[in-house]
Amino acid sequence: MTTRLTVAQALVRFLAAQYTERDGVRQRLIGATWGIFGHGNVAGLGQALIEYGDDMPFHQGRNEQSMVHAAVGYARQSNRLSTHAVTTSIGPGATNLVTGAALATVNHLPVLLLPGDIFATRAADPVLQQLEVPYAGDVSVNDCLRPVSKYFDRVTRPEALIPAALQAMRVLTDPVETGAVTLAMPQDVQAEAYDWPEEFFAERTWVVRRPGADPAELAEAVHAVRSARRPLLVAGGGVHHSRAEEALAEFAEATGIPVASTQAGKGSLRHDHPQDVGGVGHTGTATADELARTADLIIGVGTRYTDFTTASNTLFQGEGVRFLNLNIASFDGHKLAGRPLIADARSGLQELTEALRMHGHRVADAYVAEYSEDKERWEQRVDACYEADEPDVRPTQPQVLGALDALVDESDVIINAAGSLPGDLHKLWRARSKDQYHLEYGYSCMGYEIPAAIGVKLAAPERNVWALVGDGTYLMMPTEIVTAVQEGIAIKILLVQNHGYASIGGLSESVGGERFGTAYRFTAEDGTFTGAPLPVDLAANVASLGMRVLRAKTVRELREALAEARAADTPTCVYVETETADTVSGPPPAQAWWDVPVAETATRPSAVKARELYERHVSTRRRHL
Repeated sequence: MTTRLTVAQALVRFLAAQYTERDGVRQRLIGATWGIFGHGNVAGLGQALIEYGDDMPFHQGRNEQSMVHAAVGYARQSNRLSTHAVTTSIGPGATNLVTGAALATVNHLPVLLLPGDIFATRAADPVLQQLEVPYAGDVSVNDCLRPVSKYFDRVTRPEALIPAALQAMRVLTDPVETGAVTLAMPQDVQAEAYDWPEEFFAERTWVVRRPGADPAELAEAVHAVRSARRPLLVAGGGVHHSRAEEALAEFAEATGIPVASTQAGKGSLRHDHPQDVGGVGHTGTATADELARTADLIIGVGTRYTDFTTASNTLFQGEGVRFLNLNIASFDGHKLAGRPLIADARSGLQELTEALRMHGHRVADAYVAEYSEDKERWEQRVDACYEADEPDVRPTQPQVLGALDALVDESDVIINAAGSLPGDLHKLWRARSKDQYHLEYGYSCMGYEIPAAIGVKLAAPERNVWALVGDGTYLMMPTEIVTAVQEGIAIKILLVQNHGYASIGGLSESVGGERFGTAYRFTAEDGTFTGAPLPVDLAANVASLGMRVLRAKTVRELREALAEARAADTPTCVYVETETADTVSGPPPAQAWWDVPVAETATRPSAVKARELYERHVSTRRRHL
């Protein structure tokens, strides 16, 4: 039996019938579709979404990149078991997807991209917005999405949709391969009819597997842990993706092994768990980084070991230090010449805990006392950063975080991605639940926060969802505020005005760049941006997009505004001015290095001095073999 539908109609019906299942819980794989329409998709997917609107919810976006960010935020909050699709026209609508696709793939988060494409029949050639490539007639701008997609296909005939759609679902639900999946949809093929087998539209359930460890690898892992005197576990984003937080807590409590976290892994243990020692790496805590320097075994769970985590390979300096990598991806399991334990994070931790219990293994009491005392000292430093002795003065950025920290509970979700906030948050924030801390730091994409907050709120409407943005990030992509207002999605925005790219300004100064081009100021007589701060009113801009704005000038007003925003059932922004870009934000300095190369030859004293310091740090780099 067959049904005659257009390709676009068939795709929408197919997507509405796809489900995932893990641990006996079943849910829709594609929860909704985002779209901005143009000539490349309005008569195809646009018409199909009207035709099957009861089966496929739709969200109207304002920017193609931000639609992907919203879908990614939804996917992360849904534990990668559900995501959204994004459809665009051809040309700039399609190329605007590239940054969002890269972010999704870097962070191993599923999103389905459906960009329109040029005519498959070449009936009109070239069409509006077509990139002509003289040496290859089958290339379109959508090919830009190939390197940032985990799966890419161009559906040039109706019947080709069947294998392409099935492959797309396979990759979206694969815990190792998942990321951005692109099905390029030529505009004529979208509208073309075909007799589809009814079986194509039957409900399909894609089971997300939890592979256990190989017995031989598990035995070697147990031996490695039992042989270590100063082990440290580094929890990455894979702990959250696997929902392995309880298994991690059980492992830590049974063994006494301290747990540090990457940006993606923070919150794997609550901040007040005895074994939690905070963030690790360049933006980490003094407690975690000192443990990392002296550890003889690093147990990486679900981490990619990025340069922020390893302090550009200068952090793990213990004599004879070795790595044990529990990861579902073999590629990551073998990093740093580590001993691989290829398994789902939850399954692997449970098996490792059980095996170590059989041996009665636990680290020495003196080691536990050491890191517990260090953790207490660090918490006192956090208190000092958060404390505001003068409530009627303008707050520092850490005091802004302190005011929010004092207000929220475990139901709140904090979203951030770029600027100076990630460093402060990784060091200072006290994560109260497994999904409260939502930092996109794999791609650190400015503009992610507001659309991602919308996605998170759609996935968890009962939660208070905060987008923390600096002025530079806000100006990159504020447009989805309109979507939040339009659909009544009650996100909260905490907008920090510090007159420029404060994070890069500080980095520029440290590498001899003298904060060049990082402040939002008028041009001075010498042509540099060193004049008075620009009179840009970001709060007024937020209000012009339809969102309610609460202005706070002092710590006291900030506390009141945050409380009012948290209680609001409509989209609300709290605007606060902190420091200018040429001042420091006040948190503890970096506890570990990060490699940003400094000019090898220079005449300016700042660059010469920075190069001398750089060479000293480079000399400490290790190759872990």
